Amino acid sequence: MHPFFTQSGRLGVYLLGWIPLTAILGGLLMLAGGLSLLEATALAAPLGLLYAFLCLSSWYLCRAFPIDSARLLATAAALAVASLVAASLWLLSGTTLAWALALLPAFDTLPDRLARAGPVVFLLGVLLYLLVLAMHYVLDAAETARDQERRAAELKTLAREAELQALRERLNPHFLFNSLNSIAALVAVRPEEARSMCALLSDFLRTTLGMSERSSIPLREELALAHRYLAVERVRFGSRLTVTEDLDASALDVPVPPLLLQPLVENAVKHGIGARLEGGVLSLVTKRTGDRVSIVVENPADAGAEKPAGTGLGLANVRRRVAACWGDAGHVGTRLADGRFRVEIELPAET
Repeated sequence: MHPFFTQSGRLGVYLLGWIPLTAILGGLLMLAGGLSLLEATALAAPLGLLYAFLCLSSWYLCRAFPIDSARLLATAAALAVASLVAASLWLLSGTTLAWALALLPAFDTLPDRLARAGPVVFLLGVLLYLLVLAMHYVLDAAETARDQERRAAELKTLAREAELQALRERLNPHFLFNSLNSIAALVAVRPEEARSMCALLSDFLRTTLGMSERSSIPLREELALAHRYLAVERVRFGSRLTVTEDLDASALDVPVPPLLLQPLVENAVKHGIGARLEGGVLSLVTKRTGDRVSIVVENPADAGAEKPAGTGLGLANVRRRVAACWGDAGHVGTRLADGRFRVEIELPAET
């Protein structure tokens, strides 16, 4: 369908643009044919409106003959023929209208004077048709560029969502196997703790499954999930696991991908608490500074200890998810100093 009929307002603007063109036609009729103002107005007004709609057909011509260097000569010839045909039809319509008006006494000499202005009218018709044709080529190029941008944006969004979904599916809750083993060991000696651990684990898994269907969640929900996970681990590690928090309330509504912190908290428990007989302190810190938010997960670590197997996979997953969501605006940094391993995520403070 013609783009002027698919969006309201375009056709009105186009017809308004023909008002000065119709005035030019009337002026040329007066100068070249000697028509009076009344005669020129009576002839130019309907001819201008008629030709405005006739020139709309050039849209389909520009779609049939796109500008292509390989077919430039054939395209130019087709456009030239089309403009000559359109101008001829316009002049024929004008002549027919002039003879119809000549039935009135006030316009009895109109056909003869239009004949004198015929070449000028014909030339103006060719130029106007080519002008509208050029406008349609520009409009077609703009529509094509807009469609390409929209498709590119859609493909980018789909690729981002597919990547995020793949990364979410790769999140492997290693603690699940340890938790099940702990439950099996507690059933015989401490059944109450085993039941408590089952309930906590069920609550954590149910929340995790619900979050996996969402593209983003507030940071407060992500932290609540971390609390559920740590509640399960406290049953397993007891007093060996201590958690401290320093949470900035202004940062808690910032959206983050679901399960973004989960691999970091799991690593902190597995490699920072579980690897030490005395356990340690796991700290969670959030802070908002202007339009930036930082999230810190810190756990005890021995600088000279051998790197545990599997370390780094969860951290790489977090880095890829941050890059997929925020690009260069997001950052994940690590630091090992003073017996503490620190992971800090910096994100835009979007709402």
